[in-house]
Amino acid sequence: MIEPWPPLTAGVDEAGRGPLAGPVVVAAVMLDPARRIRGLADSKVLAPARRAALAARIRERALAFSVVEVSVEDIDRHNIFRATLLGMARALAALAPVPQLALIDGTHVPEDAPCPARAIVDGDAIEPAISAASILAKVTRDRILCELDARHPGYGFARHKGYATPEHLAALARLGPCPAHRRSFAPVRQLALPFQTHGMT
Repeated sequence: MIEPWPPLTAGVDEAGRGPLAGPVVVAAVMLDPARRIRGLADSKVLAPARRAALAARIRERALAFSVVEVSVEDIDRHNIFRATLLGMARALAALAPVPQLALIDGTHVPEDAPCPARAIVDGDAIEPAISAASILAKVTRDRILCELDARHPGYGFARHKGYATPEHLAALARLGPCPAHRRSFAPVRQLALPFQTHGMT
């Protein structure tokens, strides 16, 4: 059962914590009770075309939304956990008006959030505002990975979206990491070593 949250409640979710490449994308959404959006669900259970249609509807009907990219450089500098929390705080800070409450998918909330925040496990499946954030984050990140695929051909980013699939790992072993790869992630770091050693004089 959905609790009666304050009127200006934002849902927050991310896409891309696990992949070996590309940014982590965080979205924050405040839904408008007067403009309901049917079919909101965890982005992972929606077909790509359905996600895209819902993302357009969310952007059209939400009271406010923001989408933030946290770069590969920030992920490598801070680690993926801290980088994700940083993105959550940035996404919330970009909302206008300021939310009265933030509902965060998962188990942790950013300490520097601009409003009170509450973590909800599996929130993307049970809280519509978090579902909406999940959809915006996923659609945005998938588009970014398709752009990276064109910029760095040979890795298959458009197909696997940066995850550690056999195709991706084989490409990494063959080509070495590109600028889109997260060098702090063990598979990338380990597969980068032969290329670094080969380049040493």
